[in-house]
Amino acid sequence: MSSSRNTVTLEPAGEPTHLVVEPRGMDKVWSFRNELRIPLGHVRGATYDAGLKREPKGLRGPGLGLPNKLAGTFHTDGTKQFWNIAGFENVLVITLEDEEFTALYLSVVDPEGLARAINAAVARA
Repeated sequence: MSSSRNTVTLEPAGEPTHLVVEPRGMDKVWSFRNELRIPLGHVRGATYDAGLKREPKGLRGPGLGLPNKLAGTFHTDGTKQFWNIAGFENVLVITLEDEEFTALYLSVVDPEGLARAINAAVARA
């Protein structure tokens, strides 16, 4: 399950215990992250959100912030979120608990299908 921005996998295959997000290409540099590995027990859920363009993103640091490209850590109301998106059309939002980030915002090819797969894995975990 990948896009030009991120590779998102449930590992190990079959009975996953972790959600793994890997920014691809230069996004690793811009987001200051090679990989995020999250235990499924810390994943609250995943959704597709096409309306993020008008939502406040918070203060960036460290990372990249351009009009249609966000990569890195953004701080809002005392919380941290990880963003790695190009455009706002295909954004997967993963909410977390007991992790460095409270949410991950990721550009992926099939955000609805990936959200279903993540939510099903979380329900089985």
